[in-house]
Amino acid sequence: VQLQASGGGLVQTGGSLRLSCAASGRTLSSYVMGWFRQVPGKERDFVAAITWSGGSTYYADSVKGRFTISRDNAKNTVYLQMNSLKPEDAAVYYCAARRGLTTPREYEYSYWGQGTQVTVSS
Repeated sequence: VQLQASGGGLVQTGGSLRLSCAASGRTLSSYVMGWFRQVPGKERDFVAAITWSGGSTYYADSVKGRFTISRDNAKNTVYLQMNSLKPEDAAVYYCAARRGLTTPREYEYSYWGQGTQVTVSS
């Protein structure tokens, strides 16, 4: 599975962005999908995950109520809608895929996109 993340950019505090993660090579419909983020010098952190059917979603406490993960299996794409953005949300955002159960653990994901930069100005 090849993953391509896009949609990052510069936004003001309180603004919104929608990230997309498009897959090629295989259909995403049988994969759990996750979003992670990383700032320089720190580990990559879990942001959100969604089951293969889209029936269940999971979020880091820091983004609950502001971010929404969704998927369109017909389009082989996963989204991360980010609202009420804060300066601390600035990071490189990565999408990832795995078979099996949903997990926030980075090392359990097998496939990774290249990352898209999100910058939040105060």
